[in-house]
Amino acid sequence: MKNERVQNPDVAALIENTLEMQAEIAPKQAAFEEKLKKREARDKDESKMFRRFKIKDIVFLAIITACTLVTSAIMPLLIHVPVFGIIQLGLGLQFSIFPVIGLMKVRKAGSMTIMGIFIALFLVMMFPPMALIAVCAVVVELVVFAIFRSYQNDWACVIAGTLYMPLTVPLLYLYYNFNYTVTGEENEAVTMFLGATDPWVIALMTAAILALCFVGSVIGMLISRELKKAGVLKK
Repeated sequence: MKNERVQNPDVAALIENTLEMQAEIAPKQAAFEEKLKKREARDKDESKMFRRFKIKDIVFLAIITACTLVTSAIMPLLIHVPVFGIIQLGLGLQFSIFPVIGLMKVRKAGSMTIMGIFIALFLVMMFPPMALIAVCAVVVELVVFAIFRSYQNDWACVIAGTLYMPLTVPLLYLYYNFNYTVTGEENEAVTMFLGATDPWVIALMTAAILALCFVGSVIGMLISRELKKAGVLKK
């Protein structure tokens, strides 16, 4: 009996301490659960600009990037053609159709940037200046989100696909001008880009690239819509 009397106060104290700890933790746990609910609701709300990426989103964008690169097998041949804008003209369709499909499936801020980084990691081994396409992806997203605020509008995806490849034209032009200005190899720069000093050639090639990418982006939008109707592209 004496032992029970000694133990009972100890047990009571232990229970009391446990209840106090639970009382202290309860508000924090409730706040954490509320935070999780809000985050889940935000992720489900497609009107929100910034939403978390899921693993399946990254995988899909990686697959789209692979499709873009596989269909761009002509790239090694184009880098040896010394005509201004020929690379962008030859890759315009591939680099507009597939990115639009990717954006219409993963309508989240950063989707274009992720595809741009994936492509840049591959292209940097073939033609280092084309790694600037990652920068173009960031610029495209800034423009699109300034206008549309999200990718929920299909035409936001089309605009992104239209601007993606053409933006590499001024970036590459600036890159080569800066590079050869520093190294003093102006003749080599002229040899690499025939027509790069003619404003008319630059304007016409840029217009042709924009037109081609717009057509490719619209095709990508139509393909995505048909895939969704067929149940292939699900949320």
